[in-house]
Formats: sequence, structure tokens, C-alpha cells
Amino acid sequence: LTGMAFRVPTPDVSVVDLTCRLEKSATMDEISEAIKAAGDAGMKGVLGFTDQEVVSTDFVSCKYSSIFDKSAGIALTDKF
Repeated sequence: LTGMAFRVPTPDVSVVDLTCRLEKSATMDEISEAIKAAGDAGMKGVLGFTDQEVVSTDFVSCKYSSIFDKSAGIALTDKF
């Protein structure tokens, strides 16, 4: 597991680049659906999900602590 965070030109938005090596194979769609389901259940109100084209200013004053941007996700293989 590795990742990085960097500042974007807004007062209350940041970006995290998270990289994972999976133990079990999963497609990007399966990962996205699992994250979306978590945001609709146990992490409701904390974890958001978007599949829209967005920019940093779209998240100014957003109520979620974290938002998964499906369109920004990249799967290199089914485990990485």
C-alpha cells in the first residue's frame, strides 16, 4: 500500500493518490462498487462517490470527509 497527497488551489480541498496491491483479484468496477456500497452503508455521510467529471472547486464545502472519484481510478492489473 502506498500513496501520496498534494495540495490543490482551494482553501478546504486536498487530493490523495492511493495505490493498493490486492491479495485477491478485482476489476476496477468491482472496487468502485464496493466503495460506493460502503458510502451507502457503514460509511454513509463520511465517504462520498462520484462518477462525474469534476475539478477541485466542485468539492469546496463538501459534507463528506472523503470522496472516491471513479473516473480518476486506474487499474494496472487485476491485483494492482
